[in-house]
Amino acid sequence: MDSRPLNLLGLDAAGLKAAALSWGEKPFRATQLMRWLHQRGVADFSAMTDLAKSFRGHLEAQACVRTLEVVRDHTSSDGTRKWLFDVGAGDAIETVFIPETDRGTLCVSTQAGCAVNCRFCSTGKQGFSRNLDAGEIIAQLWQANHALGAYQADAGLKPDRVISNVVFMGMGEPLQNYAATLSALRIMLDDHAYGLSRRRVTVSTSGVVPMMDRLREDCPVSLAVSLHAPNDRLRDDLVPLNRKYPLAELMAACHRYLAHAPRDFITFEYVMLDGVNDTPEHARQVLALVRGLPCKFNLIPFNPFPESGLIKSSPAAVKAFAQILLDAGIVTTVRKTRGEDIDAACGQLAGEVQDRTRLAERSGRPKTIMLTRSAQEAR
Repeated sequence: MDSRPLNLLGLDAAGLKAAALSWGEKPFRATQLMRWLHQRGVADFSAMTDLAKSFRGHLEAQACVRTLEVVRDHTSSDGTRKWLFDVGAGDAIETVFIPETDRGTLCVSTQAGCAVNCRFCSTGKQGFSRNLDAGEIIAQLWQANHALGAYQADAGLKPDRVISNVVFMGMGEPLQNYAATLSALRIMLDDHAYGLSRRRVTVSTSGVVPMMDRLREDCPVSLAVSLHAPNDRLRDDLVPLNRKYPLAELMAACHRYLAHAPRDFITFEYVMLDGVNDTPEHARQVLALVRGLPCKFNLIPFNPFPESGLIKSSPAAVKAFAQILLDAGIVTTVRKTRGEDIDAACGQLAGEVQDRTRLAERSGRPKTIMLTRSAQEAR
């Protein structure tokens, strides 16, 4: 049994209400706490001046706001900012903020490592340690807001909307850490917390079909699907999860998701790999696969790493592939590289993890390893 104080940072409205009731407080105290924690960014219970003194005493004795230790904090020449957060027991994760003229996007991690083992992603080649809890996911947003100066000196004001979008595209497969991901989503969307629009929060998945269906019912937000191949034979090789949930099942789940989605399309992510998935024939197979499904494609330049045995597609191949999709009426963008000089571009997001799966050990690599996960900004 965990004897540590209750971390309030990862509790959604229902969780805070249950905690308040357990301390003999009225349910409205949960709303007050939510505002202090997330709208005002306050971690000091004594500063929560509209809470009863007795309640603040309960909080001091039994609760905490547990943040993450910042190991490194780097800013790119293009304004992209990356934090390395220590999550304990030898594990560290990275979080990236991507500023643009019309929005600011925060890319958060949900796991230390990843068990999906996609061929083009070095995270999977290097193992999996553990799921993050909801507090550790929300702490990335809470601390980024502080670092970016979003919280006002006047605690009565809501934070500046420096972070307008959040994408679950850092380390890990969010839908394999469903409970924590769901709690974090509910906090991000709560009007008494961050008040983000469902359209501005994106969960990226490699295709965990049952959890896609659950997310559709529990908390539908924008969905991005890591596709990367137009047929089962190739996707089995690139995304091994496809062997469990093949493309027919994945496409059917995408159709079902659209009935509840905040956007009227599914975003497909497609890493461009030279001679593997980037030919005109592959593009035509993509068109056949998504026929009748409203969608958008993000074509992502591959950042090579030695273990993959893969190389990036040429600009000409990417352009030809994109043109085939565009000519068929599919909105298609080519992901631009951001934060490359601080290793924060697609395929460069790195952290440190203790490999509980022993994948690295079986591969002859050290137990403590550096890992990489594509961090794509959803549009």
